[in-house]
Amino acid sequence: QLQASGGGLVQAGDSLRLSCTTSGHTFSIYAWFRQGPRKEREFVATTHWSIGNTYYADSVKGRFTISRDNAKNTVYLQMNNLKPEDTAVYYCAADRRFNPSLLQDDYEYWGQGTLVTVSS
Repeated sequence: QLQASGGGLVQAGDSLRLSCTTSGHTFSIYAWFRQGPRKEREFVATTHWSIGNTYYADSVKGRFTISRDNAKNTVYLQMNNLKPEDTAVYYCAADRRFNPSLLQDDYEYWGQGTLVTVSS
């Protein structure tokens, strides 16, 4: 139901845009989480599909932007000024609850993940 794409190998300071496309299902909130090497999965960003309010982890605030394209049923994560510590598998998640959440357990639907590797 969720298809994430856009990962790749980049250098520090570069940009990437991740995409998360839904296969016709409608959800109210979307989020990106990531899991780095030997780390727990962590929250990155979330948004409400209709209202558009957004929340970010402190580690990415000012560098990453979550947005959505209603016509394409796609949520994006624009990542600028990437750092080696951003290296991780990035997952998109969605749910039908009303309020965007920073908690993984609040998301019922998950994409398969896309790998982002940032070299120094």
